[in-house]
Amino acid sequence: MSDHPSTYEGFPTGTGSINWEDRAALHRKNDGDGLLDGSKSLRNGTFADMIRHMMLLPEEERRDYVIEKSGDREFTAEEATALARHPDFPRAD
Repeated sequence: MSDHPSTYEGFPTGTGSINWEDRAALHRKNDGDGLLDGSKSLRNGTFADMIRHMMLLPEEERRDYVIEKSGDREFTAEEATALARHPDFPRAD
């Protein structure tokens, strides 16, 4: 899993590809973040796993959750749905 910073000396380090194996956690939207944010996660795993799990939720409930990916980036339900349709998204076996 990748834990590298998103920039180095002010220059982007991203390759444009999505690291599906990065650590991620499912959270209730607006759970307050803060110092104890990690203890508020409902589920942990890879980024791909959290997207798969969110897609199992009823569509009307998805908007109540976000996925927090390593690097402190939150993905909304709409973003997760789009990523689940991405051609490189790893399908579950």
